[in-house]
Amino acid sequence: MSLNTSLDPAPDSPTAAPAAAETRAPLTPSTLRALVRELAERPDQWIHHVRLSTEERWYRRLVAEDDHEVWLISWLPGQSTGFHDHGGSRGAFTVALGELEELSLGGPDQGLLIRRVPAGTTRAFGPEYVHDVRNTAVGPAVTLHAYSPPLSSMAHYDLRAGGLVRTSEEGPEQW
Repeated sequence: MSLNTSLDPAPDSPTAAPAAAETRAPLTPSTLRALVRELAERPDQWIHHVRLSTEERWYRRLVAEDDHEVWLISWLPGQSTGFHDHGGSRGAFTVALGELEELSLGGPDQGLLIRRVPAGTTRAFGPEYVHDVRNTAVGPAVTLHAYSPPLSSMAHYDLRAGGLVRTSEEGPEQW
């Protein structure tokens, strides 16, 4: 999806350096938004993977590329992520089925923001975004999430009177 704009000398050129691994720029939040929105419109690509778990949110990675990944997540009523970041990755999610609620902190004058996120709604965010996503509805929900670069860590936070306090960090080995 992204283009390598660097110009390498011809392989037999006297100035050619050994080939290095191509590094791709992260996809933008708007590109990730389009990716999950388009995938949500093709349920035949993912609906057969959905599982519901009473223990915790169920998730499965559908796409793992060098520059992005896509996850499928199902939510039963009462399940939530808690406040978390995305380890510096940009991201987007869309509610394919059901309805969720998203909590985030606004500026000093806004405080806690609570957004209803019904089916068909897509949210996108930059690398510093912290939020809590939860199913406060009476039925299950299914979401598609894309991250770029792929997630390498996630920090978790508690919301306290003074703001968010970092409480833990997890890596891919926990997913």
